[in-house]
Amino acid sequence: MRSDKQSLFRKLPGVDQLLGDPAVEKLLPSHPKALVLKAINQILDGLREGIREGDIVEPGPELNPDSVVRKVVERVAIISLPSLRNVINATGVVVHTNLGRSILSQRVLDKFRPIGGGYSNLEYDLQTGRRGSRYVHVEDILRELTSAEAAMVVNNNAAAVLIALETLARDREVVVSRGQLVEIGGSFRIPDVMRKSGARMVEVGTTNKTHLKDYEEVIGPRTALLLKVHTSNFQVVGFTEEVPLSELSELGRQHGVPVMEDLGSGSLVDFSMLGLMREPTVQDALGQGADLVTFSGDKLLGGPQAGIILGRRDLVEAIRKNQLNRALRIDKLTLVALEETLRLYRDQRVALKEIPTLEMISKTYDSLAAKAERLYRMVSNLVTDKFSIELRDGFSRVGGGALPLQELKSRLLCLVPGTLSSHQLEARLRANTPPVITRLEKDRVVFDVRTVQEGELEMTACAIRDLGCAGPLEGRG
Repeated sequence: MRSDKQSLFRKLPGVDQLLGDPAVEKLLPSHPKALVLKAINQILDGLREGIREGDIVEPGPELNPDSVVRKVVERVAIISLPSLRNVINATGVVVHTNLGRSILSQRVLDKFRPIGGGYSNLEYDLQTGRRGSRYVHVEDILRELTSAEAAMVVNNNAAAVLIALETLARDREVVVSRGQLVEIGGSFRIPDVMRKSGARMVEVGTTNKTHLKDYEEVIGPRTALLLKVHTSNFQVVGFTEEVPLSELSELGRQHGVPVMEDLGSGSLVDFSMLGLMREPTVQDALGQGADLVTFSGDKLLGGPQAGIILGRRDLVEAIRKNQLNRALRIDKLTLVALEETLRLYRDQRVALKEIPTLEMISKTYDSLAAKAERLYRMVSNLVTDKFSIELRDGFSRVGGGALPLQELKSRLLCLVPGTLSSHQLEARLRANTPPVITRLEKDRVVFDVRTVQEGELEMTACAIRDLGCAGPLEGRG
């Protein structure tokens, strides 16, 4: 058996032989030689493994030099692609954490080139000619939109919570309801971040019920903060009760203890005006007396990844002076994206139209049905035994840990498995260029057009047509 494997190993073309093949030589003017060699070695390593594991037992087509060359050319194309790539989101999850969360508006994209491609007044005061603060570029507009006394921004909301607790409550106590000890994506847990901040957590109430007296009974000389955490990514229903922020704020004022609310997703728009479930807004939290509010920039706000801190001037100023702030600060591209996104909120009608996250969430069923019909017409004449195509109603999700119970009625284009299974169809779409990310539902591959952008419809249709014409799945190597 060993000699058989050795003879198979000898059938493999050598590296120099492959480099000298005309098809591989054509790659060298446009690809670094090191990258081509990497592709050759990956293919040869895969074939050697196949021989060792017994998957290749005879000198068949897999070991043919032409077949190996073809695989090398294909591998060069794959490894030449950048790691971070554009994908088409057909999942129907608007704020999809794994797919980059919010899409930035065209106004933001238009600003990237001049700011990213040139110098800017990032930390330069144009009036005095002296060093300035990067936070001034968004502080005024955040105050304008929310009526907060002061504002600052760090690189994400987890950082916002961390630096706020570390500044205001290190070596002291923070009171929080047991029902709000949440975990969000990436295993970010409120108890864990509190320990990292150096604060001591004091839990009150129960999972489903917390009363004002529960907070009042534990307030003492070492109490630094009353913390309220909006449970945006889940809801407890039934026999429940929590203390309204307005009452907690009043209690804090009576005892001279600041009250902080972590809104998580955060929103400047009242979604109930769109016929959706109500999500507390940033303005609500400040209006109900919160001394400090933190929330994300790349979820319901529809901007870049950022952690926004609003509230009392003395508290925000203390956080700004924390040495940890330098490690958590945001760069110029994040600042320009956030500023331009916030400027759109000066007119809510403009924000709903031009901020993609808000536009997708607020889309009507009729507009989605028309969009799904357009996509269907692009592929309806496809003849294939691999799958069939149908339209059906379904639901989208907001995502990003926001409005977890909200179902957004949508129209779906579905691939019903034929000779290919739903998992095979999904995998092939994921391997498309650009990748098309779908969801599986009732053994169907679902394209939810809510999150497929207008300019992506033809590319999506092309991916479906290619799927119908594709050959068999490739094997090892």
